[in-house]
Amino acid sequence: MEYLDLYDINRMRTGKTFVRGEKPKNGYYLVVQVILFNTQGKMLIQQRQSDKVGWPDKWDVSAGGSAQAGETSQQAASRELREELGLEMDFSGVRPNVSSTFPEGFTDVYLVEKEVSLSQLTLQPEEVQGVKWADREEILQLIETDQFVPYYPGWISYLFESRKSYGSYRRSPVPSAEQNT
Repeated sequence: MEYLDLYDINRMRTGKTFVRGEKPKNGYYLVVQVILFNTQGKMLIQQRQSDKVGWPDKWDVSAGGSAQAGETSQQAASRELREELGLEMDFSGVRPNVSSTFPEGFTDVYLVEKEVSLSQLTLQPEEVQGVKWADREEILQLIETDQFVPYYPGWISYLFESRKSYGSYRRSPVPSAEQNT
């Protein structure tokens, strides 16, 4: 049995837990997603197993899941990436690129640019049946044809646009001393 921490509306742990799979009462839980991009700007996507509860056989972002009781967001991100894809990555001291909410909780999204050969991945057989690199248009087409978890198309576009930055606006480069003369 897996336990998850219960959070209050301000995202503070309440000191209580609940059993994964149950709906949290009087609180929220934390989910993490790790989304890998290669230097060509493609996203690593995974196909969920046929017997998964929730979106069986659908394509999804690289890795993700609920933070277990006692885990930080960063620890959960490292664990999910290791479990689902066999990749080791330390997220200690790393802030999520995006944090969002859903009715039962909070989601922290980590956007990572990393060259990964599909052959070096070790897929978790209970969770993942396949992986591939896909560009934005391919993912949007998979959403349109009901082959991808039904994210908003704008959300997917946002992830592609913001994969190398934090925040929701672009900063212009700081002018150099030479440009000010």
